Amino acid sequence: MLAEVLEASHRAAPWEVPDLVRAAARRLGLGEAEVFLADLQQRVLVPLPDPELREPPEALDVDGTLAGRAYRARRIETAAGPPVVGWVPLADGMERVGVLRVGAHLARGRLRDRARALASLVSLLVVSKASFSDVLVRTGRTRPMSLQSELLWAFVPPRTIGSRHVTSSAALEPAYEAAGDAFDHSLAGDLLHLTVVDAMGHDLASGGASAVALAACRSTRRADGTLADIVETIDTTLTRWIPDRLLTAVIADFDTATGRLSWVNCGHPPPLLIRGGRVVPGALERDAHPPLGIDEHHRPVPVHRARLQPGDRILVHTDGVTEARSAAGDTFGEQRLIDTVVRATATGDPAPEALRRLMHALLAHRDHDLRDDATVMLVEWHPDR
Repeated sequence: MLAEVLEASHRAAPWEVPDLVRAAARRLGLGEAEVFLADLQQRVLVPLPDPELREPPEALDVDGTLAGRAYRARRIETAAGPPVVGWVPLADGMERVGVLRVGAHLARGRLRDRARALASLVSLLVVSKASFSDVLVRTGRTRPMSLQSELLWAFVPPRTIGSRHVTSSAALEPAYEAAGDAFDHSLAGDLLHLTVVDAMGHDLASGGASAVALAACRSTRRADGTLADIVETIDTTLTRWIPDRLLTAVIADFDTATGRLSWVNCGHPPPLLIRGGRVVPGALERDAHPPLGIDEHHRPVPVHRARLQPGDRILVHTDGVTEARSAAGDTFGEQRLIDTVVRATATGDPAPEALRRLMHALLAHRDHDLRDDATVMLVEWHPDR
């Protein structure tokens, strides 16, 4: 049955996804089924537009609802019936997408098994259609997006990727008005590549500089270039095509089989190493290479190395996080950044949830009015999981 639905999905338009899901749920004995997608800032779960419904369900808060708990913890939550109602997380690999609501007169165990299978199919349908559907993209937005932010989100990968051995998650605010920050991460066998960049300014040229930096990074590494090669390519490209635009960056490779971390810091805040629930002072502080785009005179690129331990976390951030000021002039600061992440991970929150909480704390600190881009990337090495 799932194979038939998957085959039918190839010919279905994006707005027909709810009907496909509903039909599959009925054949599985699950009754009605509704799809809710997380908004860009992960504050609410928004119902997928359904032409068959005259009155669509209301959006649900990620914090404080059973649906939100299923989304945050990535586990099925059920409410007693009859009918039994299940909230099933939707995920694309490690990336959280939303939740699926199902209801059925079934034992909870049977409901869970069938709902989990349907949720996996629904995630594939939604993610594949979203790449060319403005309907699905708009569902995840609560307000219009600036031109430079539209440019950046088109270039960045999914916010969370990973494998059995490692999880890499990133967050970027202000989500609808970002301009100069960007991130990239990718997996190639045992190697996890990481990039966080911060371009000078907050306009379209800043977004262009960050986009060019990501493109130069990908082009070089996919041609088997080294970290030093990547730095030189970005530097040369910016100097030639976007002069007078500086860009700081941390560019790294992490071997998930051995725990070996290699990185280059180009005028950026140093990465932080979290071990045993505490930051190891100065563990990843090294001499920094100058920011990129200054001139065409190449300097030797220092590649630093360190060996991590199982359970370690790497935290990379831009200065827009620590330098964000409240109305009273109080900076968010590195210590508050560390405390927020450490508290979240100490309670068992995975990296995506820890960063979600961090960004909401940062926005609250600035009264939801960030003047500079703020990006954080958190990498968890869990080889024994």
